[in-house]
Amino acid sequence: MLGSLALAWAVLQLGRFLLSPLLPAIIDDLGITTVTAGIVLGGFQAVYAVTQYPSGRLSDRFSRAALIVPGLAALTAAFLLFAGAVSPLLFVGGALLLGIGKGLYAVPSRALLSDLFVERRGQALGLYAAGTDAGGVLASVAALIVTGSAAADLGPVGGFVPTVPGLSWRAPFLPVAAALFVLGVIYVRWNRDPYDLGRMDLGLRETIRRLSTTTAQREALIAFALFFFVVGAWVNFLPTYLAQGKGMSESLAAALFAVVFLVGVWAKPLAGLVSDRVPRRAVGVTGLTLAVAALAGVVVASRLWVVIGAIALFALGYKALFPVADAVLLDAAPADNTGGDLGAARALFLGVGALGPVYMGSVAAAADYTVAFAGLAACLLVSAGLLARGLFRTPASAG
Repeated sequence: MLGSLALAWAVLQLGRFLLSPLLPAIIDDLGITTVTAGIVLGGFQAVYAVTQYPSGRLSDRFSRAALIVPGLAALTAAFLLFAGAVSPLLFVGGALLLGIGKGLYAVPSRALLSDLFVERRGQALGLYAAGTDAGGVLASVAALIVTGSAAADLGPVGGFVPTVPGLSWRAPFLPVAAALFVLGVIYVRWNRDPYDLGRMDLGLRETIRRLSTTTAQREALIAFALFFFVVGAWVNFLPTYLAQGKGMSESLAAALFAVVFLVGVWAKPLAGLVSDRVPRRAVGVTGLTLAVAALAGVVVASRLWVVIGAIALFALGYKALFPVADAVLLDAAPADNTGGDLGAARALFLGVGALGPVYMGSVAAAADYTVAFAGLAACLLVSAGLLARGLFRTPASAG
């Protein structure tokens, strides 16, 4: 089950992360502005955030499968819309449907893994989360093929990159839709859990009260929300920043985007494994501190190899936070509301994260990328400080 859920997560993330390196081509082809693109991506993130709590809570009241299957169906339809997006309206529709489908899938699948793994919860969530990075690597390769007219910029590596002249940015989305459809059919055939439907009791007030009981819990929620704000800005605009702010070709920017995910594939399982053995917040503070230093390196670096190293270090730092955040929340959740607690917290995180691309697009247009990244570094420092305070308040066994 861990393998099947992680594979579906990797495929949907492949499709989602195609949007970032292909964003310059999408902007040019559809005739939209950078600010508009940021608002659309922020809208996707907002819908994804809003869907988190009801999907998690209902997966506790119904069954996990009753939410996972509709989520896969919505994701298939979203990528079909992207594949046929010949107008901004279809692109917006695909982004919003992507948010709904991903929201329906993300929390119930994580809650199912939490049900199956207790002692090794951090490691299981780290392996699952590594699907994001496996999908991101494939997305970068696919984007490089689409924008590969400048593959020579990659030096010797460029000779190994196949190019397809005239290939549209829409082309990679159709195989993603087909793969998700097949995985959905396989899941339905393999699943042995019932598709139970029950009373739609959201119980939002009780969940919020439980999540914010102690000062350490409240500070952790703020810290992770700030972290997701930075992630929303970084992931959506890194290739565009490298192309516009660093003067790189779209092909080279897409290749460097892959570095983030190549690091994350092993950094997330490793961080999850370590967080099962030492306080989880300590892992988070270490990752955030490393990310701050590396972000400064990305901005000031002028040599290509230094930029690559700084991106890799930033990825190592911030990728460690994903299994840590999920495990911290699930450790404290009651057995009958794991999906609800995780969904409510992720709704907060992703709701704040939805402002990230809007912030990045707006500040970059009004000032420059250096100013925008300075704001992101400040958010990471505050997040690290809050987690560090909670580390001294919280028993080691609670993370």
